Amino acid sequence: MSANDWTNEIAEIRRRQALAAEMGGADRVARQKSRGKLTVRERIAALLDEGSFREWGSLAGEGRYDADGRLTGFRASSCLVGRGAIDGRAVAVSADDFTIRGGSSETYHHEKNVQAELMAAEYGLPLVRLLDGTGGGGSVAEIEKIGATYVPYVPGFDQVVANLGRVPVVALGLGPIAGLGAARLVASHYSIMVRALSQMFTAGPPVVEAAGEKVTADQLGGADLHASTGSVDDVVESEADAFARARRFLSYRPTAPARLRRASPATTPSTAPRRGSTPRCRATGAGLTRSGRSSKPCSTAAASSRSAARGTSRSSRPWRDSTAAPSRCLPATRARWAARGRQPRRAR
Repeated sequence: MSANDWTNEIAEIRRRQALAAEMGGADRVARQKSRGKLTVRERIAALLDEGSFREWGSLAGEGRYDADGRLTGFRASSCLVGRGAIDGRAVAVSADDFTIRGGSSETYHHEKNVQAELMAAEYGLPLVRLLDGTGGGGSVAEIEKIGATYVPYVPGFDQVVANLGRVPVVALGLGPIAGLGAARLVASHYSIMVRALSQMFTAGPPVVEAAGEKVTADQLGGADLHASTGSVDDVVESEADAFARARRFLSYRPTAPARLRRASPATTPSTAPRRGSTPRCRATGAGLTRSGRSSKPCSTAAASSRSAARGTSRSSRPWRDSTAAPSRCLPATRARWAARGRQPRRAR
């Protein structure tokens, strides 16, 4: 097979990736910038080390084809995910693209976001979420189209919650965030909002106005409001400040996860006691003292009956070690050996 066999296919992939890089189109990108906001790809470039970002699922989206099956148009997913580096150390990133339907579920392929959560957990990578919009939240148009809603089940949110106990999670609110996006902001270890640029609420001012009260976005869910109630951890003045705070927060993590460190030869996983655990006598369940003796007396009869009930075999006898001195054996064990006419094995 020659090297040119895949030229046309590779060219088509590159063409589709170029269409995806246009995001919501020139008009929507211009509107995003007029509000003082960076585009999603500019944000990723500003957060990560230069040239380190590797996108996953860049071709996920909705294509339009002609009668001959040729692609005539492409609307990319409003969720970008991938892997990059901060100060030379790998991180996973998920980012919302507000220029594509405000990040609603119509264009938000939740499988991509779930993949980011799963990859962060599997490889032990910190996860950074760049939130702007509904973060995959539902829309009236989508509900009318499919005739149903995914509420109360939210695909992938179980992984969002589980990652709080698995990896460091940083969430940056970089615009108006509502619904599911708001839930993903607070479900983090360190959350940041940008003053006068980002707001967070269950539903925006138009919904409140329909209920009879007119409020601004900042009055309803501004950064200072949420900082005062403890909903978010930090408030900054610009997106650049938010990226700097996120990088600084992640700089405090260890250089290598503790679970990846090798155990020393003297303390292998098979012989090392659990931290904070107390050795127990198998016959009575009593804790052992420093000398290896039981902290409470046990009779030979009680020890023998309990051992028989459990079916204790020779190979499972406690403290059975060729290097153990007789004085460090359990009283119950010595009693069983004496009853069988045996003596504890002495140290060599």
